[in-house]
Amino acid sequence: MNITFKLFATLTDYLPVDARRSNIVQLDVAPSAPISQIIAPFGLPPRLVHLVLVNGRYIEPEKRLTTTLAEGDVLAIWPPIAGG
Repeated sequence: MNITFKLFATLTDYLPVDARRSNIVQLDVAPSAPISQIIAPFGLPPRLVHLVLVNGRYIEPEKRLTTTLAEGDVLAIWPPIAGG
């Protein structure tokens, strides 16, 4: 099944080079794959996987091991961001 995967801010460095400008990758994933399994191949440091959204809905850290996606879903991840 196809989903859209988006990484923001410094996490774009973990995307393939040709996707870093747009920060978007189309992925073909197994329907049974939880979020944690989908992002594993990208090598994101766990401490940088801060805000995880599926179709704009926040997914709590403990649910990322079991939450699966549906065809056409958008998975977006932000690192912790400081500012002022």
